[in-house]
Amino acid sequence: MHRIPTLALGLLVVAFACRAPAGPHGPAPEAGRVAISTDGGRVPLTFLAGSLDEEDLAELARTAPNLTVHAGLTQEQALELAPGAHGIDGRFCSSELLRVAPELVWVQAGSAGVERYLRVPELAERDQVVLTNMSGAAASAIAEHALAMLLVLTRRLEPRLAAAREGRWERDLEGPEPIALEGRTMVVLGLGAIGGELARRADGLGMRVLATRRSAAPAPDHVERVEPPERTLELLAEADVVAVCLPLTPQTEGLIDAQALAAMKPGAFLINVARGRIVDSEALLEALERGHLAGACLDVTDPEPLPPDHPLWRLENVVITPHVAGRAALSSGRWRALYRENLRRFAAGEPLLNVVDKVAGY
Repeated sequence: MHRIPTLALGLLVVAFACRAPAGPHGPAPEAGRVAISTDGGRVPLTFLAGSLDEEDLAELARTAPNLTVHAGLTQEQALELAPGAHGIDGRFCSSELLRVAPELVWVQAGSAGVERYLRVPELAERDQVVLTNMSGAAASAIAEHALAMLLVLTRRLEPRLAAAREGRWERDLEGPEPIALEGRTMVVLGLGAIGGELARRADGLGMRVLATRRSAAPAPDHVERVEPPERTLELLAEADVVAVCLPLTPQTEGLIDAQALAAMKPGAFLINVARGRIVDSEALLEALERGHLAGACLDVTDPEPLPPDHPLWRLENVVITPHVAGRAALSSGRWRALYRENLRRFAAGEPLLNVVDKVAGY
């Protein structure tokens, strides 16, 4: 296994954060907020971590000597240490713990999506507690996974591979011809870190790319047009492929409902690499069964996990993966680098990366 040197990882995460696209609906998640003043790293702080290896701990002892890190804790051990904690890993975030952690000023989420953290009222309502996420760490892998699922359907790879496993040279298949993506239109709902990476790759395949986001910032070079979320239905009518890359918020839950699916042109494909509850599963099933949609690529579902007897499993024009799009060595390296860099910044009293706007939900 090859490891990226520590210094290179640190430079990578800072460079990646600086180049990351805008957030899901506009500007990148709030950045530049200091969780606590440490007088240049002179104030002792305590952080309750999940699993950090010896390399991480040795690096933090060197770069953040004022930070005591308790790693490898159980929930019970974290609860015991909570009264003296200034920061915690998101896995320990609960009402029970936050009620006994008066010194707490920072929670580091372990994922890009933060809806489950914001369901903890003691976190959502305490302005002094900064929440940061892992936005961007897995964006490249998720974008590649989304395209891989799409190509399985558009190139009709599944029946080809099934024939190959049986030793059959099957050139002619029943059903529709494979589709080339060049010249087709992809609509990316949510031009954030993931949506931006997917848009970049779709452009590289020769696709026309449209997108939504809340910001009025100019469209990047690889996106032809960016519209506000209010014009989603209009954009859907232009799409050969719709990619859902939005955070799950009260505004996006159930966004892709029967009306939205009906607005998509006949024969379009839907990709969801965001959260299952953004798409109405029953409406999607109906649109697929009656042939309005050509197919769906789902790394996330509602419910999740999808029950074994759910009819979506049986459809040949649906590709389902079990919420694994972000898994890759690249993602793990970026995750580690971002986690460790935020710990260093926390100890130094510097602005944290990927600060979440708790009102917006991302």
